[in-house]
Amino acid sequence: MNEGLTDDNYEDLVKYRRDRAHETLAEIPYLKERGYYNTATNRLYYACYYAASALLIKNHITTNTHAGVKMMLGLHFVSKGLVSKESGRAFSALFDSRQHSDYDEFVYSTAEEVDELYAKATKFIDEIESLLK
Repeated sequence: MNEGLTDDNYEDLVKYRRDRAHETLAEIPYLKERGYYNTATNRLYYACYYAASALLIKNHITTNTHAGVKMMLGLHFVSKGLVSKESGRAFSALFDSRQHSDYDEFVYSTAEEVDELYAKATKFIDEIESLLK
């Protein structure tokens, strides 16, 4: 995915992913207010995915899949204590929630689940931001 990028390109891509993380997180109150809980769950995952991708890109760690992002985050950051185990578990839970809400039948997220996941996603993104600075 990142072959042939210059250092400036890497920084631009990191900034783009960081911005996407924050923009996507900002969508959640709107979605929740309108009762789009499954969509909110999806967007919470993507907000964290964009932040995690930014961290991996900044460190020149290449992945080609969502599962690869999860695995590389665990291998290079959670296992070394740079990202808390709590946040690593939160990202895994969001990954699973997104998978279930997108691909399984009769899965319905609730406002309470969205609130719980929102708090975890915000903490996750804050931790990633501290590593990106």
